[in-house]
Amino acid sequence: MRVIDLHCDTVMKLMQGREKVNLRKNDFSVDLERLKKSNSMAQFFALFIEKQYVDNAFEFCMDMADRIHEEIKNNNEIIKLATNYEELIKNNEEGKISAFLTIEEGGALKGKLSNLRNFYKLGVRLITLTWNYENEIGYPNKNIDFINKGLKDFGLEVVEEMNNLGMVIDVSHLSDGGFYDVAKHSKDPFVASHSNAREICGHRRNLTDEMIKILSNKGGVTGINFERSFLNNEERSNIEDMLRHINHIYDIGGIDVIALGTDLDGINSKGIEIDNIGDIHKLSNALLKDGFTEDEVEKIFYKNAMRLIKDVMK
Repeated sequence: MRVIDLHCDTVMKLMQGREKVNLRKNDFSVDLERLKKSNSMAQFFALFIEKQYVDNAFEFCMDMADRIHEEIKNNNEIIKLATNYEELIKNNEEGKISAFLTIEEGGALKGKLSNLRNFYKLGVRLITLTWNYENEIGYPNKNIDFINKGLKDFGLEVVEEMNNLGMVIDVSHLSDGGFYDVAKHSKDPFVASHSNAREICGHRRNLTDEMIKILSNKGGVTGINFERSFLNNEERSNIEDMLRHINHIYDIGGIDVIALGTDLDGINSKGIEIDNIGDIHKLSNALLKDGFTEDEVEKIFYKNAMRLIKDVMK
């Protein structure tokens, strides 16, 4: 079973460890050895910025991009940057894992479309419009007071330019109002890269049934998040809870809207039944045992993400 994971925070871990750690082998949840074990086709690496704690979100994000580019160069026999479907397929034919670069926190753009275009030139192909703070694009779903607020004027410009460039718009962390604005204004399919079902776990980070239907109708996907707060609000994240979310999303939006967005290295791996990407087969085995067909599991694990990449990225 091949694997495409739409979200991990491993670059943040590499930055925290500086020169003492690397992508080839580490004590995190994602490294190249575990990606090979998982039969990974592609890993989306988030450049995550907690902008309240950095002096300049744009410069910090550029430093993160430089770090992951260095890691890819140092391990070019295993992994290679990909920016579109054709490169994904070429890398796969060469036996290499594809690295897709994303930004988690649209505040990295500092309110400038020129910064968006510069990140595109560096290979970034997906942007999570907000994290947990208001920014120039819009509002997070973390704050209940923001829940119905939509995108700001700059946010609408970002949606249009990302469509023009062929970048994937990510609504995870975005307010409900922002979600509906993206659905209204984006010409292309969009994603919730690491979000679950709000009907199963009532966290605002998760998608309502209406959102799941809209996302499905737009040709987008939601990546199942392994964080326990978004699965069950209990002490441990279990495969059983992942199955509950997957089955519910399947019932509401169909098989084509489900993908993987593990959030590994951004969450506490000690509370997760699948605590590293190398053990992702535990979920595919559980899905098959639960009655999903092999083709349906392949869609969840990589085919739906492949379709999204093909439909959007340029």
